[in-house]
Amino acid sequence: MMTSETTAAKPRWALPSMSVLGPVIALVVLVVIGTMLNSNFLSAANITNVLARSAFIGIIAVGMTFVITAGGLDLSVGSMAAFIAGLMILVMNAALPSLGVGVPIILLGMAVALLAGIIAGLINGFLITTLGIEAFIVTLGTMGIYRSLVTWMADGGTLSLDFGLRTFYRPVYFDGIFGISWPIIVFALAVIVGEILMSRARFGRHCAATGSNEHVAHYSNVNVNRTRLYTYAMLGLLVGVATIMYVPRLGSASASTGVLWELEAIAAVIIGGTILKGGFGRVWGTVIGVLILSMIDNILNLTDLVSPYLNGTIQGVIIILAVILQREAKAKS
Repeated sequence: MMTSETTAAKPRWALPSMSVLGPVIALVVLVVIGTMLNSNFLSAANITNVLARSAFIGIIAVGMTFVITAGGLDLSVGSMAAFIAGLMILVMNAALPSLGVGVPIILLGMAVALLAGIIAGLINGFLITTLGIEAFIVTLGTMGIYRSLVTWMADGGTLSLDFGLRTFYRPVYFDGIFGISWPIIVFALAVIVGEILMSRARFGRHCAATGSNEHVAHYSNVNVNRTRLYTYAMLGLLVGVATIMYVPRLGSASASTGVLWELEAIAAVIIGGTILKGGFGRVWGTVIGVLILSMIDNILNLTDLVSPYLNGTIQGVIIILAVILQREAKAKS
């Protein structure tokens, strides 16, 4: 039985646990290693490049944090991004003769991306919550569907924006304000909103309750199915946002677009401390996870220690180790 003395035994000033400090320490260690291996690692150009390239995964990972916290999973986000990018390019090219190159056609493409993302997320959520199909099975199926659809739309090749339209759209990725590119700014905004929703809003508490024990959450007046549906819709919306920022980078989409994005997003979430089985999540931790993965990739590209083609292998190992550490920490608690 817990007494008042037992309750008071845990001081408010206690040091953070390793689940909190671990990712931060790992990030610091990577910065030190990167600096030692390459003098240009901490240059403004390289840091900006790392942040801009990680923004796509980071935006998606924010949404994935809510899905996993609520006890779900989504393996389709990379294929979904490829499909949305292909659809966006097709619509913009088709509307070019009537709208011409300008802001209206860019806004049209953005609206298509956001709407398609929300619908794709709602489809996943509906199949999981209403039909009761396992999230792994649903998103594995939609992953194949979206990848096949973009391959069909591109006729096995590549979908490309009109050259003039691509030139007009490029500043959305390459420009910004105060030397900070738009993808980084959008990523930061997504993180701020996500952290507020997770830590201070009722929705975040409902996600944690749903992922911890959906039966208890139901009896605590939490609409479990609606909460999970909203997390998938949010993730789909953020996939659309990430795609909007990604398309102007290359101006094209193909079957290879977004490959392994789901692995990177899930890895970032788990490395950041979100529990894979649900019940606890933290958006700021996901940001650290994204930066860790991006810095590993950057270090591999700047040095010859390991082939950058093994990046997927390293990410897979990191996911497995992170889950093992979570299980050990839970067993000790």
